[in-house]
Amino acid sequence: MCECCGGHVENKFAPAEVILAKYEGIKGSLIPILQAVQDEYGYLPEDVMGYVAEEIDIPLSRIYGVITFYAQFHLKPRGKNIIRICVGTACHVKGAGKIVTAFEEKLGVKAGETTPDLKFTIEPIACVGACGLAPVIMVNHDTYGKLSPKMVRDVLDNY
Repeated sequence: MCECCGGHVENKFAPAEVILAKYEGIKGSLIPILQAVQDEYGYLPEDVMGYVAEEIDIPLSRIYGVITFYAQFHLKPRGKNIIRICVGTACHVKGAGKIVTAFEEKLGVKAGETTPDLKFTIEPIACVGACGLAPVIMVNHDTYGKLSPKMVRDVLDNY
């Protein structure tokens, strides 16, 4: 019960408890634990990482070393829709910078940031592997090629 209002208080760590129980006693399970926690919470909240460190008896600094080494882990909430903008050589030459700027202007956030409503995250990436479609982006699992800044609004309207 909540002390201030007598209402029900949800245990923020309950999902992490379930995940940790699954990996209890399994050596080398830190990365799968972090992946599962991120899948559950959408990112790796600081207080949850402290709880995980305490429960699996690994220093928090070591856990942060793993989190910051691997690009798959995120310490801030991310948007429901991840806009991956290729900024590799072919896309750069074909105007990827203008595409990045168009998304930043339409969404009101910079590359690497998430909109306040958690709907979109802009994520520049090195290569999508579709150079023939340059400039190319991916929104979640959808690929859009031969983009121009004028097409950005149409792309966003799909989400």
